[in-house]
Order: sequence, then C-alpha cells, then structure tokens
Amino acid sequence: MRKFDPSRHLTTPEAVATYLDEVLQLNDKDTFIAALGDVAKAQGMAKIAAEAGVGRESLYKSLSEKGNPSFETVMKVLKALGVQMGVRPKQSKRKRQLAYI
Repeated sequence: MRKFDPSRHLTTPEAVATYLDEVLQLNDKDTFIAALGDVAKAQGMAKIAAEAGVGRESLYKSLSEKGNPSFETVMKVLKALGVQMGVRPKQSKRKRQLAYI
C-alpha cells in the first residue's frame, strides 16, 4: 500500500488554503511547518523560494523536521503559494464537531 502523498492534491490555491487551514486547526507548529513544506515541495521548492525571496537551501532547512522558520519567512512562503493566513473567532467544540458531520 502506498503512503498518502498530499502533494498530489495540492494543485490549486483553494486546495492549498484548505489543507493548511485544516492543519493549522491542530494548533501544532511543527505539523503546520511540515504541511507548509509539503505544499512548497508540491509547487516546486526552487520556484517558491525564488518568489518568497529566500534561498532554496535555506527554505529546505526552514521547512524541514528540525526547521524553525521565522514568522516573516512563513508569511513570504504563504504569499508565494498564493494564499494568506487569517484569523476568526474560536468555535466551540460542539460547533467544530458539527462542522465535520
């Protein structure tokens, strides 16, 4: 059985935004950075690095398992991916559960 590869499904800004938004809801920085790395790889790391104005190797390191990108780098990568981060009121646990039904 093949391991699930999210990059095969991250072909539009809408898909990227949905994926990253869902991961962000987990409230886990490392998981979010890993997901951002998945998306950057799917779109082409060199292309995203160039559009974000950072070095390719630097971006690989920042988005690696041991990476710790600055907020500025994260925002540049999001912009290069054609998405933006947003904030909304916190939902109650009950509303979140209903949203997935």
